[in-house]
Amino acid sequence: MSYEKTTLEIIAPTVDEAIERGLDQLGLPRESVNIEILDAGSRGIFGLGGRQARIRLSLQIDETPAAVVEKAVAVETAVQDNKPKPVSVVVPVVTEIEEDLDDDTLQVARTVVCELLERMKVRAQVKAGYSDPQEPNGQPVVNVEIQGDDLSILIGRRSETLNALQYITNLIVGKELGHWVPLTIDVQGYRNRRERQLRLLARRMADQAVHTGRRQVLEPMPANERRVIHLELRDHPNVITESIGDEPTRKVTIYVKK
Repeated sequence: MSYEKTTLEIIAPTVDEAIERGLDQLGLPRESVNIEILDAGSRGIFGLGGRQARIRLSLQIDETPAAVVEKAVAVETAVQDNKPKPVSVVVPVVTEIEEDLDDDTLQVARTVVCELLERMKVRAQVKAGYSDPQEPNGQPVVNVEIQGDDLSILIGRRSETLNALQYITNLIVGKELGHWVPLTIDVQGYRNRRERQLRLLARRMADQAVHTGRRQVLEPMPANERRVIHLELRDHPNVITESIGDEPTRKVTIYVKK
């Protein structure tokens, strides 16, 4: 059985920027979505009469939410099976839930994450709340925060596990609510720490580009991390940034302005 598409429309100065923003909001690589260009935009003449680009990103949910969860659990089980097993006493797994929430969206988001963690046999505390929209006139972002002891397994290399958990949660929450909502998942403040590191990296590499006069190519990053670099250097007087390459090895390159 095929379920209805989850879609997101983005408006930006260019098609490439719109795609970048959309992938960032969805937390998905480019190959995981269908991209429909609704309006390629126009720069106008002498800066007048220009239009912004408008695109629609969509993904097709071809499985039931339960099947998606089972796949996630299977992947996690395989990871666990390849690790040495310490001798320990087996204890019940309990996902702790904080105070009740009146907001249906927050309740659904938190419940979905709790159920995923329980299936993955991860003990944690889960909180859900809102933050400001990522785009002007956009929807408030649902933030789900996971806290607990030794949760590094939920982050993974280059945050791959965390992004996968966020992706699956987005699918299930969108299906439960009947529409897509902007949602992010963080584990013990990892994303905030990583963002601070990326901002420092952006400034340091920009200084290096200016000092040497040579372009600086950063390591491959997911779309949400590349966006942090672009935003940090957007108003820099001496450098410009560009994403190059294909997913999953797409990189930010920093050039000296001519």
